[in-house]
Amino acid sequence: MARIAFIMLCHKDAPGVIAQARRLTASGDFVSIHFDGNSDPADFAEIWSALSDNPSVTFADRRYRCGWGEWSLVAATLEAVRAAVAAFPNASHFYMLSGDCLPVKTAEYAHDFLDLNDCDYIEHNDFFASDWIKTGLKEERLIYRYWFNERTQPKLYYASLAIQQKLMLTREVPSDLQVMIGSQWWCLRRQTIEKVLAFCDRAAMSCGFSRRPGSPTRPSSRPSCLMSCRATSCATAR
Repeated sequence: MARIAFIMLCHKDAPGVIAQARRLTASGDFVSIHFDGNSDPADFAEIWSALSDNPSVTFADRRYRCGWGEWSLVAATLEAVRAAVAAFPNASHFYMLSGDCLPVKTAEYAHDFLDLNDCDYIEHNDFFASDWIKTGLKEERLIYRYWFNERTQPKLYYASLAIQQKLMLTREVPSDLQVMIGSQWWCLRRQTIEKVLAFCDRAAMSCGFSRRPGSPTRPSSRPSCLMSCRATSCATAR
């Protein structure tokens, strides 16, 4: 039977996080929590006090200070995933969600659905060939570097971009990458997660490239078929 390790990224509402983790683990699933390093230490202390003795809950070893659309969100996700892989050897699937998500289906439905469909759920569109990006920057997200946050530092963000464009300070996309884009919410099988982590461990150049693009994560639709919105794509890991 499928057993899910929920990867929970959250930054507020300690009572809500605690309730959500207890609700998800009550049915035999697991939760790995990354609580934003920018958030109130008292909130994290409350979460830790309430959940640290629950054997079905683990915490990311490192708490990143997360910014909208930044690599820090990817790093936080990977940290929580690594904690879940180590803590929960019986987890068959890893499901990304935020502190604002609540199930709209029962745990039994989710387990049966995953047992019947041996695939991964992740939205994946070719960065260059698809029209997933409707407005704003496209290729520029990859060929220029972004040191500032578009939402909190817009003047610096666009000034640094303009300087790079004027001086033609572009960079090449690593040849071993096929760049895909889509919602950052997913449900992946354990063997896929292990391959992703192995890739991150061996492909330092590719991961380093991803630290400075425009919006390495793109907030869009919420999680796929089992939580609050529509199903994303179904793909078989190779």
